[in-house]
Amino acid sequence: MPRLPNFRHALVNARDLLATAGPFIVLAVAAVLLAYWALDPTPPKRLTLATGPEQGAYAEFGLRYQAQLAKFGVEVELRGTQGSAENLKLLQDPDSGVDFAFVQGGADRMRQPDEAPPPGLLSLGSLFYEPIWLFYREEAARQRLGRAELDKLAQLAGWRVNIGAPGSGITNIMLRLLDANGLAAEDLQAQRLGQTPAVVALLAGELDAVAFASAPEAPLVQMLLRQPGVGLMQFAQSEAYARRLPILSPVLLPRGVVQLAEDLPPADVRLVAPTAMLVAREDAHPALQQLLVQAARVIHGEAGWFQKRGDFPNPRNTELPLAKEAERFYQSGTPFLQRYLPFWVANLIDRMWVALAGVIVIAIPLSRILPPLYELRVRSRVFRWYAKLRQIEEDLGEAAEDAQSLMDRLDALDVRVRQLQVPLSHADELYALRSHIELVRGKLQALGARPAAAAQAA
Repeated sequence: MPRLPNFRHALVNARDLLATAGPFIVLAVAAVLLAYWALDPTPPKRLTLATGPEQGAYAEFGLRYQAQLAKFGVEVELRGTQGSAENLKLLQDPDSGVDFAFVQGGADRMRQPDEAPPPGLLSLGSLFYEPIWLFYREEAARQRLGRAELDKLAQLAGWRVNIGAPGSGITNIMLRLLDANGLAAEDLQAQRLGQTPAVVALLAGELDAVAFASAPEAPLVQMLLRQPGVGLMQFAQSEAYARRLPILSPVLLPRGVVQLAEDLPPADVRLVAPTAMLVAREDAHPALQQLLVQAARVIHGEAGWFQKRGDFPNPRNTELPLAKEAERFYQSGTPFLQRYLPFWVANLIDRMWVALAGVIVIAIPLSRILPPLYELRVRSRVFRWYAKLRQIEEDLGEAAEDAQSLMDRLDALDVRVRQLQVPLSHADELYALRSHIELVRGKLQALGARPAAAAQAA
């Protein structure tokens, strides 16, 4: 096997390289593992999204987010609720299991401008307008007002009005709107039913009016807009409401947008609308935050009844601190790597590149240190025997031992050196050592010392 010696030398060389670079490799791997643990680059493949009542806009949009994130292998569990106020409570409860939720602007209460937002929550941006839909029975308006049109909230005194179920966001906004018109909940027969039971009661004549805050995609809104005998109150003072309650924006329902052929509605309808937000727990994984904002662009980015293409999502009117991942998206769009690589791969690189760059920065100077360390390690294997050889030679000069005893020591040293393995690049140093051993042996032979049989055989 003529190539065996070369293979043996290659193994020796590899062993020396590994022994020299091993500690640095271990440190580099430890640094990467520590960074992986700290940065947590692999997001969970499951999240819980709190939506809203059945047949509401939040429930409808929840299904769209579920389908969109399924494309990236993320399972979205939808948690049905009564609405925004309940969603906020779930987000603030660490044991609820809810990671994200749709929240209506002003859902809990109208905060003062200098008041701190709820802790532990981040906004991923505004998603869409949620107009205040006040549907009423035209028959009730005729009986109480003498006409089929209801055009002022102050006219609701004494009416049977559903102002939203407990946990919904519309209740707090309606109370503020009524207060702005000099009314309290006691001035009308306020009911607190869920959306579907309230609509059933309205159509059955058990309620005079119901109030929703919802996107027009909600099936109940779509149905009531087409329902004969049900009117939609116009907020003629929409600009004034927006000035009095900054959380609201004036919006316009254009003539014919519901049904062009039937010219429904027959005229422009002025409404007021808070803005729906997508809210995340502060500890929700950043990669999931990024993925949800991207989904929001797909789901809410098209033109609609109240917005132009590209108006939503946006970072405005969010009431809560904007998440860094959302801010990054609104400034730069989809991360560069995700445009060309699968989400999981791009996210791993995107979150780990800082740690990997740090390892590379450290590795560059180490690459200059390792070759001298490697050379020192190999040479020291040869040079440490020179100390023993020099001691034998010094003892020879001082006649501290007889020549034969020194020869025996030299023969033992020669046996050890002949077993020494070094890379071929340092073979000259090994042969130099062996020639110096022969030089000392010659001096001992001149004094009458006899080499050992093992040494002569070698």
